[in-house]
Amino acid sequence: MSRFREAMSDDESETAIDISPLMDCVFILLIFFIVTTTFVEETGIEVDKPQAASASNLEKTSILLALTANGDVVYGGRNIGISGVQPLVKRMLQTEDVPVIIQADKDSPSGMLVRVVDEAKLAGATKVSLATRKG
Repeated sequence: MSRFREAMSDDESETAIDISPLMDCVFILLIFFIVTTTFVEETGIEVDKPQAASASNLEKTSILLALTANGDVVYGGRNIGISGVQPLVKRMLQTEDVPVIIQADKDSPSGMLVRVVDEAKLAGATKVSLATRKG
């Protein structure tokens, strides 16, 4: 009887699966995807953009400003106002030359849009674009 138990325990130990190489592969893939993913920072509000036939895709790394229908300038979910555009753009352009994209609501005042574009250009932005829906 003892011989039979010894034979069974030997067979059971041979069927164990070592999953540590699998775990290594999963962690390497996880690190790869985290490092290669680009994060797009949204403005924090929903803007009804106008439609344009000449719309094209822009770079993923950019400064996104939103202009609401009642004239509020929003960045990162908070209202920065027209006076906050120039310091924000100046600070963001110190690290990297990225475009400024303005997501203006189709009902926003055009004078306010011109002021936001002016503030961005005065801060040193070389590329200022308007976000539209492709149509």
